Amino acid sequence: MQNVLTLIAADNGHTLEPTSVELACQALVAYGTSVGAADWLAPAIACDLPFEGPTPAKMQPPVTAALAGTPVDVVIQPVQNRRKKLLLADMDSTIVTSETLDELAAQANLKEEIAAITQRAMLGEIAFDDALRERIAMLKGLPISALEATVENIAVSPGARVLVNTMRENGAYTALVSGGFTYFSERIAERVGFDTHHGNELEFSAGALTGKVKEPVFGRDGKLATLLALAAERDIPLALTLAVGDGANDLPMLQAAGLGIAYRAKPIAAEGAAVRIDHSSLEALLYLQGYRRDEFAA
Repeated sequence: MQNVLTLIAADNGHTLEPTSVELACQALVAYGTSVGAADWLAPAIACDLPFEGPTPAKMQPPVTAALAGTPVDVVIQPVQNRRKKLLLADMDSTIVTSETLDELAAQANLKEEIAAITQRAMLGEIAFDDALRERIAMLKGLPISALEATVENIAVSPGARVLVNTMRENGAYTALVSGGFTYFSERIAERVGFDTHHGNELEFSAGALTGKVKEPVFGRDGKLATLLALAAERDIPLALTLAVGDGANDLPMLQAAGLGIAYRAKPIAAEGAAVRIDHSSLEALLYLQGYRRDEFAA
């Protein structure tokens, strides 16, 4: 079959019921598609419905409407090139559960003020580069010990390690790309298992932040450029690339990748990306590639 619909249950104890699969199947059939047998990738968690017929873009709205109010992620895509060979993942609020710069600001009792600027940047209301410079200037003089304390308390998102390790075990190359700082991305990349990482470099003097970041700022353009460069260097067609993120500065790479996923994203990213995951953990990205639960890396 040419296309596949994947249903994935929320990761907070919900299960994917056969009735939901049947509703999705009925929605496909109503539009004149030919639907194959349901293929459960994980019992009560994830299920594929292969089908022939209208394009994924046309079928997504009616299937999503049929399951409205159900805590299930609905993704339709072509079967061809489903399993990816390059992963680019945003760090803050994607691979980790928080915004690292906001957490660092807490060390200076400035979390509320800086988080407000972060939110506006992620919503696309202000330029990311300017917002980054403004926030780090507010932290001038903060000692490196504050960064050490911050990174120790950063929580990795559910499914992040499984996603990265499973893709690597199956020959994919993985990169963590952050509009935050390499001080954090280096440590998170090692903790989760990424092959490489990219981000902004902080300036230090006498063991404290100078309030400046090394230019040029690594943001939306840098993330897109890294996707294109790594794909070219490793001779990987863009159709075989996967990018995931949550904010406005992730959108260009999400739109350029073969599979771009807005993960629990801000509106501008959720509306602009071809695929969105609102309920499931990052393990959803494996199901979308056709991995079965028993193929997941430990």
